[in-house]
Amino acid sequence: MLESVEFLSQLKSNRALSDKDLIENESDMAVVIGQINFKDDLKLNLFRKGPKRIYVNESILKKQSEIKNYIRSVCFCSNDIDIVRSEPSYRRTWIDKVVSQLEPVYLDLISRFNRLLKQRSHFWRSESFLKTQSTDIVESFDIQMSIISTRIFRRRRRALLKIKPYVEYWHNYLSKSQEQIDINYLSGIQNITPEEEEEEVISKKIAEQLLNQRSIEALTGKCNFGPHRDDVEFLINNVSVRKYGSSGQQRTFILALKMAELDLLTKTLNVPPILILDDVLAELDLTRQNLLLNSVGKDSQCFISATHLDKFNQSFLGSSQMIHL
Repeated sequence: MLESVEFLSQLKSNRALSDKDLIENESDMAVVIGQINFKDDLKLNLFRKGPKRIYVNESILKKQSEIKNYIRSVCFCSNDIDIVRSEPSYRRTWIDKVVSQLEPVYLDLISRFNRLLKQRSHFWRSESFLKTQSTDIVESFDIQMSIISTRIFRRRRRALLKIKPYVEYWHNYLSKSQEQIDINYLSGIQNITPEEEEEEVISKKIAEQLLNQRSIEALTGKCNFGPHRDDVEFLINNVSVRKYGSSGQQRTFILALKMAELDLLTKTLNVPPILILDDVLAELDLTRQNLLLNSVGKDSQCFISATHLDKFNQSFLGSSQMIHL
């Protein structure tokens, strides 16, 4: 149930690698239906073959990203510790979710970039290139990729600057300490200052680096420069949380990230997103459990899954609706 709420609001599951994995084995399609504020009926049709379709009040959405005008969510599950602890792809997925909630058009940018990347890789292995060794098509790819990469880069970096003060607040609140946290966007773009924002300047630098790595790319068929290779760095007192943070520090940091995301969206959009907590209390000690429970549900509608109720205080249980499965 929690996964369906997240999928309807974000068009992506934190569990499944592919949308097709969400369809029952013997079925050709899956459907998620939701009603928002008792007035807007949302429906998402997911097909084993072909793209998914989204309807609002029986009218199909031309741009799927428009679903975020009706429903947004922040999901926190036990797997989210990988955002802090694991590979860069987890952090890219996290920041992309944050940006897409703030700017729904961002989903289209990511989709266009992924298509370009796939086409570019396919070109290097195509017979037309192997026979002629002509790079005219790649030059066309470079122009498009430099423009889209710049827009992705700028939006990611802006989102991190916006969310950082909220992360600082929640980290201090949850850890009861004076540790200094920092968040940096690690990009492959060379010689660019943190303040540099001009699109033309950034786009030119990206185009130059795409050109410089072209000879290696022709051999490997892989583009090793761009937003698909960038990372986000989390620091406590100028030390990497991923490399040197204790288990407690890592859990506190990811919880601060998620609560910061909730606050940022609420303040920016003036509408609190749905908060999804998937059995996260099992990952937290008693102090952090109580801090979390005292903070959630005041403004946002909240869905929580759990295997036991003994970890929840009675006042919290008294104001909650129970569904036993």
